[in-house]
Amino acid sequence: MDISPSDADRALLRRFEPIIRFTQGEQFFPMEVKDYLRYCSLWVQRPHRQPYCLVPIGQVTLEKLAAPRHEDFEATYFLKFSEAVNLAQVAQYRFQQGGRRSSGFHVGRGRLARVGQLSRLMDAIFALGLFARGRVPGDTAVGAALRYEEIVTQSPYYSYYGRVVRSNGWIALQYWFFYAFNNWRSGFYGANDHESDWEMVYIYLSETAEGDVQPEWLAYASHDFKGDDLRRHWHDPEVEKMGQHPIIYAGAGSHASYFAAGEYLPEIELPFLLPLVRLVERQQKFWRKILRQYSDDNNDSTAAPSFNIFKIPFVDYARGDGLAIGPGQTQTWQEPILLDPTPPWAMHYRGLWGLYTNDPFSGEDAPAGPVYNRDGSVRRSWYDPLGWSGLDKVLPRHQLLSKTLARWEDLEERQNKLTAKIETKQHQLADLGIELAAMQGQPHFRKIYAMSQKKVMQLSGELNQLRAEWASLEAIKEALALYTARLKHGDPLPMRAHIRRAHHPTSEIELRLDRLTELWAAISIGLLMISLVLLVIFARNYLIFGLVTLLSLIVFIEASSRKQLQRLISSITISLAAISTLIILVDFFWPIITVSVLIASSYIMWQNLRELWT
Repeated sequence: MDISPSDADRALLRRFEPIIRFTQGEQFFPMEVKDYLRYCSLWVQRPHRQPYCLVPIGQVTLEKLAAPRHEDFEATYFLKFSEAVNLAQVAQYRFQQGGRRSSGFHVGRGRLARVGQLSRLMDAIFALGLFARGRVPGDTAVGAALRYEEIVTQSPYYSYYGRVVRSNGWIALQYWFFYAFNNWRSGFYGANDHESDWEMVYIYLSETAEGDVQPEWLAYASHDFKGDDLRRHWHDPEVEKMGQHPIIYAGAGSHASYFAAGEYLPEIELPFLLPLVRLVERQQKFWRKILRQYSDDNNDSTAAPSFNIFKIPFVDYARGDGLAIGPGQTQTWQEPILLDPTPPWAMHYRGLWGLYTNDPFSGEDAPAGPVYNRDGSVRRSWYDPLGWSGLDKVLPRHQLLSKTLARWEDLEERQNKLTAKIETKQHQLADLGIELAAMQGQPHFRKIYAMSQKKVMQLSGELNQLRAEWASLEAIKEALALYTARLKHGDPLPMRAHIRRAHHPTSEIELRLDRLTELWAAISIGLLMISLVLLVIFARNYLIFGLVTLLSLIVFIEASSRKQLQRLISSITISLAAISTLIILVDFFWPIITVSVLIASSYIMWQNLRELWT
């Protein structure tokens, strides 16, 4: 009995389908889009005009969503899922939740206590900025939760969308998970809220000699991570599995995917602060590489770099102590819904899958569908599944040996061609040398002799380049030979060499913050602002002195509370030494130059005289 391609793809997706473990308090879980659309209306936002409803609630279908529409270039289509709820409904909902943002959820050790004072200041500016920029209204999350409860009552099951892509010897299994709402900010003190949420993971398979498939790599979409940093080997100790089913730890409210359970500290990068972000990153690189000032977290090559004060840190709770969905769990997946061939609703609707708030940072705007970015361009994860995770430069294990041997033979062939060129040019150079020797002492050959010398110099340079290329190829061949031997012996290959910035959960040691540290983190920015106001009102004549004293006191308290006083003293000492050196260089520039030249000249003469004496 023949199996259709769609049935074979569905069987592959089921065979390796992941298990998602959520944090206690999570309110939204993967669902079908058709259930979501029943509660949506379709809108269009035209430039400088109020949003206009195209299709009212109850009439939006997958077919209507895919219908062709024509608008201005700057028009934005979007869905609207949550209707406004009144204060009584909000109060009733909060009462049912026990007064908490999300029922059963308890906040971890203070987010702000894990970062520095300047990061807290940027966080305060970001929070205040929510009032000035487009954002999802506070009652929207409650309305979305109430509507989602209605959907679950009618359709109490969990679904995902699947796609199988075959490329360059790989079989890429793409799993898309659709959520009705992202309540990271309102439910879990995160960065943003937005209606709907599309999350995705890849599992990359290779075919064995027996014709079966085996998993080799996984890639989980997670905030600002991209390329190689998204990817882990199937046998990486960090990857948890149950049989052939990888385990995903979903961030509470954000639904970002992580390999291990824990509390993560992603940093949000604001577009208008990018120049300052790059400046600080260069300064941190100079501090570590030139001044060789390393912190404890720099010992691991895959550790995340030090916090950038112009990025906003937020805790992403991926504890895995809540609902688990997948094979062998109390809740399982429905039959996967295939996205191949691409259904019209995914291919033709380029609008947003929820409320459009016109947020300049886009954090509060709903995402587009699985095929498109918010601006309507095609997602790289859709059209380039290998390049999205940096796998386009990696071959499946079963192809490595033959491809490595073929590459060695290609280099050998290039070397042979180079050898022939080198020999030819060597003969030409030797012939020119004979001609130059023959022309010596004969004045009438002056012009020809000069031209021949230029040819010799040019030919010598070409010959040097060819020999250097030959030597380089020889070194690569030696490396390929060693690599081939490892492949033939079945030695394990490096699994984490590609990772530049790994996302690790906050360690237990970092989470052991005392209450005084957390209290200081909570009130420090407010105290700083109040102190500045008091300085301006009561001590304006001593403003500069007061500011220096205030900032010094805050830095001292900050370092003491975070047990980094020794590091602070070391940093101040190095900074003062650098500043002092700079001042000395400026004030005594010419004397320093004079003395340096005298010392250098004396050293050169001493070296030359010593050579004569020996």
